[in-house]
Amino acid sequence: MSTDNWPGLTRDLSAMLRDLRTGSPEVMKAFSSMAQSALAPKALDTKTKELIALAIGVATRCDDCIAFHAKAAVDQGATDDEVLETLGMAVYMGAGPSVMYASYAYQAYRQFAGLKTPKV
Repeated sequence: MSTDNWPGLTRDLSAMLRDLRTGSPEVMKAFSSMAQSALAPKALDTKTKELIALAIGVATRCDDCIAFHAKAAVDQGATDDEVLETLGMAVYMGAGPSVMYASYAYQAYRQFAGLKTPKV
């Protein structure tokens, strides 16, 4: 997704989330409680946790997550360098797990096809 108005996206999403909170208050209250607990500063500060959330949003390709956690990272005082380093890790991890699972998928295919597994 490409957007030239990420703040507008978060405003629109916030309105939709209000509708969801109205329609499913128990679930949304539990989700909010989990988010507050996860973001509470303990061994990691909240800024670091928001940078982690931003990286996960990138790695899982969640545009809406990117919007909310980019805003939260700014609100928590993240610097340009911190965000760029975080995004570097997201790119690395988004590709890395795919490589690992691709090796599993290839082995599964070879086993189901009755092919010998090549020696490494």
